[in-house]
Amino acid sequence: MAHRIRVVTDSTAYLSEEMLAEHGIDVVPLHVVIGGQALVEGTQIGPRAVAEALRRHDQVSTSRPSPQAFLEVYEAAADRGDTHVVSVHLSASLSGTVDAARLAARNAPIPVEVVDSRSLGMGLGFAVLAAAETASAGKPAERVAAVASRRAARTSAFFYVDTLDYLRRGGRIGAASAMLGTALAIKPLLHLDDGVIKPLEKVRTAARAVARLEDLTVGRAGPVPVDVAVHHLDDSKRAAELAGRLPARLPGLNQLVVAEVGAVIGAHVGPGMLAVVVAPR
Repeated sequence: MAHRIRVVTDSTAYLSEEMLAEHGIDVVPLHVVIGGQALVEGTQIGPRAVAEALRRHDQVSTSRPSPQAFLEVYEAAADRGDTHVVSVHLSASLSGTVDAARLAARNAPIPVEVVDSRSLGMGLGFAVLAAAETASAGKPAERVAAVASRRAARTSAFFYVDTLDYLRRGGRIGAASAMLGTALAIKPLLHLDDGVIKPLEKVRTAARAVARLEDLTVGRAGPVPVDVAVHHLDDSKRAAELAGRLPARLPGLNQLVVAEVGAVIGAHVGPGMLAVVVAPR
């Protein structure tokens, strides 16, 4: 029997509706909790609302999907005639989403390969797209999962935040906590290192931080074919300006995506965040 593989991801991949529809990708949403009320990312709450809540100093947290939410998606895939699922998700070091997917996979009516991308945002998104393209080519589920893992492992994410306070509140900074003592005097640059947020550099101004993001992107991309995403939270102007400078400096640029992060990542990074994801092909 021919393989019919359904690719599933979560709402922190921030793939556009057009991309999801084109590749037949299913999404299981995470939740943002504001004042004790759990809201579904993407439908009940978006990035602007969470930015406003953070500015009001509301209590904001996030939560993973339930295993039942994953199981329902896996069962729907089986009902449509899919023979396998490859479920690709944000870093297990940042969320329990992968664990929930694995719990659901045990009870799924068809085999499910769960992939911890060790990434997030379009670092996850580019891996999901690679998986969907591989599935469309008729490759087996093990191959689809391996392609997703390899694409994610080759991807780098660099980001700037106005303050580390939101990451500190959510317990997502790990080694970056060493920078907290001087957080008000610097503009921190961070990166993802094997799925963990770690400090990269300290710069004195926002303008310098953005310039370093651009240089880091160029250095990481080199001359090879590469996909790049520029993410932001409530700072579309600065994101567009950075994205506008990149094509002239990236000879191997294949795809350039500019996307605001959603409510879940936004809850942890805060307004003014700017990030670049570099995914060699």
